[in-house]
Order: sequence, then C-alpha cells, then structure tokens
Amino acid sequence: MTNFNIVPLSNELNEKIKHKLDNKTKPLGSLGQLEKIAYQICRIQETTSPKLAKPHIVVVGADHGICEEGVNPNPQEITWQQMINFSKQGGGIGLFSSFYNIETTIVDAGVNYDLSTYDSIVNCKVKNGSGNFAKEPAMTTEECNKAIENGAKLVRNLHEKGCNVIGFGEMGIGNTSPASILMSLYCNIPLDKCVGPGSGHNAEGVKKKLATLEKAVSTKPDIADPFEILAYFGGLEIATIAGGMLQAAELKMLILNDGFIITSALLAAQAINPTIMEYVIHSHHSKEGGHALMMEYLQADPVLNLDLRLGEGTGAAIAYPIIEGAIKMINDMTSFDEAGITDTTDTGTSVV
Repeated sequence: MTNFNIVPLSNELNEKIKHKLDNKTKPLGSLGQLEKIAYQICRIQETTSPKLAKPHIVVVGADHGICEEGVNPNPQEITWQQMINFSKQGGGIGLFSSFYNIETTIVDAGVNYDLSTYDSIVNCKVKNGSGNFAKEPAMTTEECNKAIENGAKLVRNLHEKGCNVIGFGEMGIGNTSPASILMSLYCNIPLDKCVGPGSGHNAEGVKKKLATLEKAVSTKPDIADPFEILAYFGGLEIATIAGGMLQAAELKMLILNDGFIITSALLAAQAINPTIMEYVIHSHHSKEGGHALMMEYLQADPVLNLDLRLGEGTGAAIAYPIIEGAIKMINDMTSFDEAGITDTTDTGTSVV
C-alpha cells in the first residue's frame, strides 16, 4: 500500500508554548481543554503563534454490499439522495459548515448510482459499492489502495490551496457494520460491544445485525495486517478517509476526528501508522454504541459531548469554533506583563 512519512511532533518549543499559556491573565490551567488544544496545535505548526487557515470538511460517500444481509433497515438509495442533498449545502453538514464558515467537498468514493452529472460532487468512485464481506472481501487490495490514494490526493489538493485544518464526514447506508468490525479487530474488543442501532435499528434489528457480523468475522481468512483488515471489512468511503487522514498528518495538518464511522477510519489509519494520533483532535463523544470504547482505546478526550450520532462530519463542524477560540486565546489574550497584573504563575497547576 501507499506509504506515508508522518513525523513525530517536535519537543523543541514545548517550554516556550507552555510559558506563553501559563502567563495569560488567569489562574494556571484554568482554561482547561482550551489550553491543551492550543498547546497541541502550536506543536503541530511548530510555532507559539498558531493560525487556522481555510478549514475544510471532506464528506465521502459509498454503498455497502453487506446491506444484502439485512443489516440496515433503510433503503440504499438514501445514500445517493443524501449525497445530492449535501452537494447543495443541505443536511446537517451543509447547515453547520455554512454557519461556521467551513468549506466542504462532497466525494463519491463508491456510491451505487451515477452522480457524474453533478459538478459539485467529486468523482473518486472506485466501484459501485463494496463487496458483501459476508461472502467476499469488501475490496481487493488494489481497490483499497486506490481509495487510500484518492483520499490522499484530495487532501494534497486542499493543502496546496492553503488549508491546514481538515475534518471528514461520511454517507453510506449500512456503514456502521464495517465500522463495528474494524473497531472490534483493531481494538480487540468483542463484537457485541461494538454493534449499535446505526440509523434506526430496534433491539431485534441490532440482534440480527450482530449475528450477521459475527458470522462474517468467524468465516474470514486469518488476517492480521491492518491494511488487509481494512480491505476485507472496510468500506470505500472509510478507506478514502483513512488515506486522507494519513496524508493530512504527513503534511502536518490538524485533523478533526468526528463520530463512529470516521473514528473507524482513524483506527485503520493509526493501525497503519500510529504517529498520526499526534495530529488529531477528537471533536465529540458520539451517542452511537461503541464510540465511547473507541475513545477509551485511543485515550481520547473529546471536545464536546452533545449526544450526537448524525455523522456527516457535523461533530467536527460544531466543535471547530471552540478550537478557533483556543487559538484566539493563545494569540490574543493579555499576559500578566501586558495588563500590569501581579503574576500568579508560581502557584497553581498547569494543564500542559
């Protein structure tokens, strides 16, 4: 597969960043997670005066052959219908990205419908939906690598236009099924802890979904390589997003993680190259079953907890203004010297 050269964050400016944060006119550590966010972004950008430029959310859609097994109660045509909706600034991601001044790119990675007449949808279609992994691999290794390369190219193009902060969203009826299996295999968590209602299952539906996925996993070939796991059980949108994340980290961009599906792509990416995690901020705790365990596995501390489980990248969009606030704080909040206030940094505890 494509290799990505992701460099660990430098420690060279750590003390200078910490000093700048601690000398703001506030008790040490009193801005909590905002200080951690600012500290991390300073380290990513190797500066004590960070800037966020041209924020972007890439929404990637694909269909899933596993839906043939009845793992989702909704018709698959919703995938392409929603893709068209998103391309017209509709849906949750259209609303919030517009409201928070975040650009979006809508990408067809494998929707089982011809979207080529829609100029506002980028055509990265590898094939018309993944294979039914209850019977065959979701993707060949060649198809999976092509999806990864497509995601990387998308991010390179955005970076060349000045973007340094990126989030990802997804659309694909049935995609909680591959995400659940990826979570189980990458995190070594029993599958029954990973499977939730997705986009509308009742308790009986969740039970059937779990049984279907357990059978698929029990009959899989003996594979342990992270890339091969992604190819066998992933989705075309998940692989495309994983490639985009890996490329973003190589380019030292800030990555805003979203909910359950996007985190499954991140799990794939970090299994391939663990250094990616130094470039990630987790936007929110998803309400979708299993996401809390994903966050625990990644030792994550998400910015928001609003019981969201919409997907589409909406959590990343909603969290973005808070991240902007963290940057505003480290750049523009007065210091003790500037304000002529007695310095209290000798007492208290810093959060970084």
